[in-house]
Amino acid sequence: MATQVTTANARRGSSFLRIAIALQTLTIFLQAVSAGLLLTSSYGETLHSAGARVMYGASMLYLLAAVLAWKPGGGSLRPVWHASGFLALASVQVVLGIAHVPSVHLPLGVLMFGLSVLALVRR
Repeated sequence: MATQVTTANARRGSSFLRIAIALQTLTIFLQAVSAGLLLTSSYGETLHSAGARVMYGASMLYLLAAVLAWKPGGGSLRPVWHASGFLALASVQVVLGIAHVPSVHLPLGVLMFGLSVLALVRR
């Protein structure tokens, strides 16, 4: 009976983790779209700024989901390390965006999108 509950918790944690990674990937993609709007429209800066907050929140949700999949479900610690690293990259990305350093901000955004897609495919 206990193994059935543990297995159900592990599946639930894994599903939440997959949803969190998908949300993060989507928000990063939308940030790329809003970056294009930033260059071509008057409301692009507002949209990109709001999107940055949502993307950062999605990164925190990814970390929370990774911890919940690991601790109660008995899963691997590897997703927690990946999510922590991703949150660190998101923090650097926000700082670079506020500092207006597009020469590093843009390539880092592309890298983050690629890493997020890779995490989603591997999950």
